[in-house]
Amino acid sequence: MFDTILAQEPMLRLSAFLSVLVGMAVWELAAPCRRREIPRVIRWTNNLGLVVLDTIILRLSFPILAVGLALLAEERGWGLFSLFDLPFWLMVLISIIVLDLVIYLSHVMFHAVPALWRLHRMHHADLEFDVTTGLRFHPIEILLSMVIKLAVVAALGAPAVAVLTFEVVLNATAMFNHANIRLPKGVDRVLRWFVVTPDMHRVHHSVVPVETNSNFGFNLPWWDRLLGTYRAQPKAGHEGMTLGIEQFRTPRDLRLDQMLIQPLRGPASGGALDSKKDRE
Repeated sequence: MFDTILAQEPMLRLSAFLSVLVGMAVWELAAPCRRREIPRVIRWTNNLGLVVLDTIILRLSFPILAVGLALLAEERGWGLFSLFDLPFWLMVLISIIVLDLVIYLSHVMFHAVPALWRLHRMHHADLEFDVTTGLRFHPIEILLSMVIKLAVVAALGAPAVAVLTFEVVLNATAMFNHANIRLPKGVDRVLRWFVVTPDMHRVHHSVVPVETNSNFGFNLPWWDRLLGTYRAQPKAGHEGMTLGIEQFRTPRDLRLDQMLIQPLRGPASGGALDSKKDRE
């Protein structure tokens, strides 16, 4: 069964991506959390255009990606798991949890290191918050993140099924927790103990730097609580908060060409290493 799933990897990824994208878009229309101010056609064409560009660059830059490397590691006996006689299900579970922790830590790093924040702030410069915001990342950040992921997969010797499962789930949850949807408060309160919810992650997209530098989780919500970066709600409330970052506030900044050159523009302010005075 696993071999069949891995053989269908491209179609599985695409089907999951389109299903979640369409599902979240319909949900946003039916039960939005915030009123839309910018025409969807402007943001969506540029954000989704960036997804296409990121995918092409990633495929051209790496002869092998995470699932392929996991298969190679398994074949050649690489990684920590090769040293222990663990049940397959346990290796899958450990791999998914470790990969999620690494995503959290690398996210913190992209906020804390000024040069990396220049790349990552493009994700935060979206002036609205919806399902396509979860797909909006600079190509160089995508490449660096893949290098980190490949290193972890090789070091662990993570099973290919675990890597594929993690990547599909991470992509789906990233679209879910960036969606402009309204969840009942009681549902959100319970759900955010198990997965990062839109209300939890929306805080991270606040224009207030001290809120920007909180709630780093994309999938599992536990790391923020355990490592002291959790913030329950934005000070101004979800409907009153201002999204984005201070430096890029015009509709022109939402264009694909402007997004690509954002790392070269202006100071790298707003990151986690700014002084306390600047962050509050």
